[in-house]
Amino acid sequence: MAVSKGDTEDEPREPHNLIELIETIEAIETPSGKLRFDAVLEAIGRRSFGPLLLLAGLVTLAPVISGIPGVPSLMGMFTFLVCAQLLVGRRTFWLPAWLRNRQLSSDKVHKGLGWMRKPSRMIDRLVYHRISFMTGDFAIRVIAVTCFVLSIAMPPMELVPLTVNIAGVALTLFGLAIMARDGLLSIIAFIITGISLFTMLYNLL
Repeated sequence: MAVSKGDTEDEPREPHNLIELIETIEAIETPSGKLRFDAVLEAIGRRSFGPLLLLAGLVTLAPVISGIPGVPSLMGMFTFLVCAQLLVGRRTFWLPAWLRNRQLSSDKVHKGLGWMRKPSRMIDRLVYHRISFMTGDFAIRVIAVTCFVLSIAMPPMELVPLTVNIAGVALTLFGLAIMARDGLLSIIAFIITGISLFTMLYNLL
């Protein structure tokens, strides 16, 4: 959900698809060999719900990155905070310093993003504006509630193989749906969310 009021010329250009998001992250300089989460947020902007969901989805989806212990839970906390703030009406998303200052190996991040480049190009070709009521203001709030619930489930999902990656698919599709106003992706993401939650509960209960 983009915000125009109070924008400045220094506000980063919002990515509009998967490839643009990947290229934005890859362009961040990492002289220390570590990629700070805050640097990624600064590069993609803190005011748009879609790109932030897409970021959480990509990190959770990529096996090279999500396989690092604690990363899915970290993305769950990130999603939780972003969704909670959208639901209470905040226009710029705030995150605590301990989350912003988290770092990952830039080599692993680039490897994970490289793994996703080819499928991302294919997906971007299939995304376009359709079934717009599924990405309107009310629908975005429903998406936020759904992702809020999903974020709470992500830490226990680490105990069930692949379920957290399925959650990453759902977050990725929700982010893309909002950015491209593609209601079909939103519908698919709701279905995948249900599958990921059912799979987790089935294996843990």
